[in-house]
Amino acid sequence: MMFTTRPELAGTHGMVATTHWLASATGMAVLEDGGNAFDAATAAGFVLQVVEPHLNGPGGEVPILFATAGDPHPRALLGQGPAPAAATVPYLRDELDLDLVPGSGLLPATVPGAWDGWLTLLRDHGTKSLREVLGHAISYARTGVPVVERLSTTIGTVREMFREHWPSSARLWLVDDAAPQPGSVLRNPTLADTWQRLLSEADAVGGDRQARIDAARRAWSQGFVAETIEKFVRTPVRDNSGHDHAGLLTGQDMAAFRATYADTVLTDLPGGWTLAKVGMESQGPVLAQQLRLLEGMGDRIGYTGGLPDADTVHVAVEAAKLAFADREAWYGDSAEPGVVADLLSRAYADSRRGLIDEHASLELRPGSPGGRRVRLPTFVAEGRGAGGPEDPSGVGLGEPTVSPSGESRGDTVHLDVVDRWGNIVSATPSGGWLQSSPAIPELGFCLGTRAQMFWLQEGLPNSLVPGKRPRITLSPSLALREGVPVLAFGTPGGDQQDQWQLCFWLAHVHGGLNLQEAIDAPAWHSRAFPTSFYPRTWQPGRLMVESRLGPERIADLERRGHEVVDAGPWALGRLSAVSRDPETGLLRAAANARGAQGYAVGR
Repeated sequence: MMFTTRPELAGTHGMVATTHWLASATGMAVLEDGGNAFDAATAAGFVLQVVEPHLNGPGGEVPILFATAGDPHPRALLGQGPAPAAATVPYLRDELDLDLVPGSGLLPATVPGAWDGWLTLLRDHGTKSLREVLGHAISYARTGVPVVERLSTTIGTVREMFREHWPSSARLWLVDDAAPQPGSVLRNPTLADTWQRLLSEADAVGGDRQARIDAARRAWSQGFVAETIEKFVRTPVRDNSGHDHAGLLTGQDMAAFRATYADTVLTDLPGGWTLAKVGMESQGPVLAQQLRLLEGMGDRIGYTGGLPDADTVHVAVEAAKLAFADREAWYGDSAEPGVVADLLSRAYADSRRGLIDEHASLELRPGSPGGRRVRLPTFVAEGRGAGGPEDPSGVGLGEPTVSPSGESRGDTVHLDVVDRWGNIVSATPSGGWLQSSPAIPELGFCLGTRAQMFWLQEGLPNSLVPGKRPRITLSPSLALREGVPVLAFGTPGGDQQDQWQLCFWLAHVHGGLNLQEAIDAPAWHSRAFPTSFYPRTWQPGRLMVESRLGPERIADLERRGHEVVDAGPWALGRLSAVSRDPETGLLRAAANARGAQGYAVGR
């Protein structure tokens, strides 16, 4: 029998699974108070900004996948802001003499999208007022939340930079000139005041629920928040280029932004499954690409006693290398029309599958979907990031890997909600990390640094272009069975998100494990392609595995040429998931035990 850390939850009223217990409890409280999945997701999303500020914040972004009761067609809501109008390749590359967009400071700020994303979801599909939903986060910001260990460690890592270069962050996050201790109470009354002012300005406008939500959106994008941000970014601050740079974000950039709905990328899979993902402005389709490649290798996917066979891990890793190589060549907000369909076609998968043999590939091998000519970023084609410096703490749990100068990888949260009516939501909020941009003292939060994911080279799918969105790693998932939405899942973890989700999918769909067993099953990921985060390094043969995979399997992978690194028994991923049986109405949920923060609740 497969060992699990906790039971898979089951009930009929509602289920919430997130990366922090307070967010999960908040979402469930909203469901208990008569709210639906959209109300609960929005409330939980705002609480995550308070309890995990090293992983997401008000200045960040959120892609959301959802399906409404009675409408089986999944939709995407993109709360993801674009590059400012003044952010151009010639300015950063030629005038500032940069070859990469810095990973910290003010220069890499894109338009904050999370506020408008959450409020648009609430307005169009929720039932609660903004005051009811946001009140939970305001209370936590004002009265305080317990400091988790990783939050303390993150602040401690960047303490000297705060003291020397970002005094506003030192005032907000340091306690007696030191990082707050784990278990202590951390408050952010300035953020509570910001949210309260947004509510007050919306109430002053009056009108019904929807009108007040729209007024709060305008108070953010066209009012005091936008004005304060524009003023703040004009003063240069130190970033990890080693120089001081001002930001490029303006109030006009913010006023022009609206969260937008989009069609999902749908991929039909064996067993009546259909996977829904966000499109090419994210890395979402790489999960579908991996599954399409493995579709013709079903005889090599096997689980014994709840553990994947070595051959399962090998072919999954090699499929990931091919899919992520395509990500580097073809994904981005400027991607060619039709390229995603070609990438996910069975004909293209058939042409690529033969590259997977019995040995670990050490090459980055993008393909030519639809006969297109491959053009990798020069930085990648020249191998400038290959074999670069290793992350100081490795990449695991979806928790931050942070340098003393503030660049971060894998800093994200995740939530999934399903209600008794059949509404289902999956969201992966991120950005606005406290460690990567200085705090705005009047607002109580910092800006995102997502522009670091652009390339400073023109003519690529992911080139820096004003008004375009960077190709983010944020990648929530929805799955349908026989055309009905039944499963929402996802994880933090930067570039690892769609590899750890592959581990979950294989365990659940192919291995027959329930949600909790699939989350608890040993995970792995490859480091054989460029990361999306500054300084864009990779290790061509590196394979990170959890030791619970077992010494025999690990030895087998090493014989195949993988450079295997044992990350520890419980080290990789922070998955959560919810599901719904459309015939019985039974709801299920599970969450990750790694890191001792994620919880599922429901009844």
